[in-house]
Amino acid sequence: MRTRLPLFATLIITLILSALQPFSPSALSLERPEVTFPIFQFPQDKIPRIDGDTSDWDIVPESYVIGTDQLVDTTRKNPAPDPGTLDVRVRVGWVKGLNRLYFLYEASDNYWDFASPGLHNDTFELVVDGDASGGPLTVPAQSASIWTPDAVGERRVKPDPRIAAEDFYWNTAGAHAQNYHIFTPAAGKDWAMVMGPAASWIKRFPRANAAYRHDLKPGQPGKLTLEFYITPYDYAAPEGPARSAETVLRENKIIGLGWIIIDYDDVAKTSNAGFWVLSHRRTMFGNASDLCAFRLMPPEPAQRPAALTARWSFSVVDMDRRLVAFKDETAGPAPPVKWHWDFGDGATSAEQHPQHAYEKPGNYTVLLEAETAAGEKSRFSRVWDVQLR
Repeated sequence: MRTRLPLFATLIITLILSALQPFSPSALSLERPEVTFPIFQFPQDKIPRIDGDTSDWDIVPESYVIGTDQLVDTTRKNPAPDPGTLDVRVRVGWVKGLNRLYFLYEASDNYWDFASPGLHNDTFELVVDGDASGGPLTVPAQSASIWTPDAVGERRVKPDPRIAAEDFYWNTAGAHAQNYHIFTPAAGKDWAMVMGPAASWIKRFPRANAAYRHDLKPGQPGKLTLEFYITPYDYAAPEGPARSAETVLRENKIIGLGWIIIDYDDVAKTSNAGFWVLSHRRTMFGNASDLCAFRLMPPEPAQRPAALTARWSFSVVDMDRRLVAFKDETAGPAPPVKWHWDFGDGATSAEQHPQHAYEKPGNYTVLLEAETAAGEKSRFSRVWDVQLR
């Protein structure tokens, strides 16, 4: 038997659902929901060297390559990609424990345009939103063409009139998501132009680094290789890294990421020959909600240890109570099914991720022994890393 809700209750529910509609997952989702692009995890002993040599990337499977076929020219000058005139291959990587995104960009072009000292330059425009929070990352003065109600929402079209335009720019542009105009190649100029006041530091070593390999001449065809890394920031402060918050990268995390290939084919023309967008939305360069979803992948089977390798980390939950949380990070071809922890004070645990409260201050040697179902064992200790007062 179906129970009919009173009219008043139905009206209240309708109003609540209407109010929540702007905050529904569909309203906050990234572009191209049918695809999640993978980011390859490099082992810590195989971090790519930024030298333009692609051999470090030989371990990255072909399934990680994002090619020209994934791009759409939003100028509509080119109905479909033509590898004979422009062909690109991009691979993205990360290393567990480092908040860096590594890129290998390989491109062949029938006309390389890079003679101008300004923005008229073949460009790999990269936008990253490390916490996938979405929203505008540019300001009206710099991007009036995309700062429209359709692109960023009616209430976000203009800053509060009481806030000076220069203050609004200084406090918001590129703060929660970053836009890199990476010149391909950069001849007689810095390797990238970054939108926003954080440009003064965010593209400098050690927060970023880049290396090219090519023998291109302006106006001629050829192939370019660009290898670089950047550090994504949840908040990139104009004053520098001390006030900023790096994006913490971890396995299976989704980040917002996308790129645009700006292809110029004539140094004498102001317009480009193509504006090739990964997210298929031109406005992605100024609105992080228009980026694609990328997943920080676990290690590929070929990059996992050949034998069981015990590893663990810890964090002090409460120094006053001397409460410590331990996390098993053992890796190998087969997962462990048994764990034996020796906390260094006479106490032990068989849990995978235990917590332990120490009675006395001191420096402790903690040991983990892990074992697989087949009986393979491995142990790992940290000597005096756990220090409590």
